[in-house]
Amino acid sequence: MKRLIIPSSLLDIILLRLCEQLIENHGSFENTVILGLQPKGVFLANRIKHKLNEIQPNTIEVGYLDISFNRDDFRRRPIESPSYTNTIPFLIENKKVILVDDVLYSGRTIRSALEAMLAYGRPSKVECLCLIDRDYSRELPIMANYVGKTVNTMPSQRVLVELKEQGFNEDNIWLITIDTNENA
Repeated sequence: MKRLIIPSSLLDIILLRLCEQLIENHGSFENTVILGLQPKGVFLANRIKHKLNEIQPNTIEVGYLDISFNRDDFRRRPIESPSYTNTIPFLIENKKVILVDDVLYSGRTIRSALEAMLAYGRPSKVECLCLIDRDYSRELPIMANYVGKTVNTMPSQRVLVELKEQGFNEDNIWLITIDTNENA
């Protein structure tokens, strides 16, 4: 079963609200950088950068972070193909870092991102922005500072984020319920 939880028109409003919250907390972004987590966090980080520039023209540094080799299950399963590259053309030493990802679920992706990020310096502060927060599913004590939408989910559900940058005609975010009786 597939249920639309965020249509394209609502996604634009949510991103605008998130950008306004970022401006409230980071002003001109002079000492703040954004790191998008590969792959979908990168798409969102770029959209946020463009929206921020529309609202308040400034220079916001955006980098892309791959966490494939920092996952806590790295040796237990094969790396998802393809593995992405890190593109961080700046140091994060003593800067405020905003980690951007599409879905916050167990917290393990953010934990891996924190570890991978330290190769580029020690930030003064780290915040997390996620489009969807899957409430009641955290395995680690990690939470987002900026949330597009909170969704209460069950283990038999997952969130599917479809973005234009992936080749879809429009942006849609779906809640999918997996039928656990299929193989019975």
